[in-house]
Amino acid sequence: MIQISDSAQTHFRTLIEREGLPGLGVRLAAMHAGTSRADVRLEFAEPADLRGDEWAVDCEGFTLWLEADSVRWLDGAEIDYAVQATGGQLQIRAPKIKGEVPAESASLVERVRWLVEHEINPQLAQHRGHVSVVEVTGDGVVVLRFGGGCHGCGMADITLKQGIEKTLMEKVPGVTAVRDATDHDTGDAPYVPRDAA
Repeated sequence: MIQISDSAQTHFRTLIEREGLPGLGVRLAAMHAGTSRADVRLEFAEPADLRGDEWAVDCEGFTLWLEADSVRWLDGAEIDYAVQATGGQLQIRAPKIKGEVPAESASLVERVRWLVEHEINPQLAQHRGHVSVVEVTGDGVVVLRFGGGCHGCGMADITLKQGIEKTLMEKVPGVTAVRDATDHDTGDAPYVPRDAA
């Protein structure tokens, strides 16, 4: 499940003992799991802070509480504390937290959503933008809605045809076209105003 090195356990135990609160433990949770923004949240928790559905991992002198919703995302995670000359560094590696690439046998919708979330949106975020999947039709047409800096942007058509559509058609077999369902006239913070493009 989760591996916690001896040095990490010693580090947590030292901090917990310093607090002197009975039952104080460490709670670990996956945030934005399954997305490119996935991260972990690690915090101290008293028994009264727990929801009651957490998984308990007994450590030397304390308990690590794992939020139930996070279990599948943090399976195989490793927590380590590296002691260095200038102090120490807590390291958490969670190889499954961003999810796993859908198999070729996965539905077209799953494969499209994965690519949008893990490849297309991180690129659009450089321009304060993103897209969301509105629909994937039975004949492979992907309908998207632009948001953020892409909503109302004068370059949205080029981004759609030369970037997003090209990427989806190359990397997701079954995609036949990509369409934009955005009313770009309502965009209030475009990266490039439409009249400037």
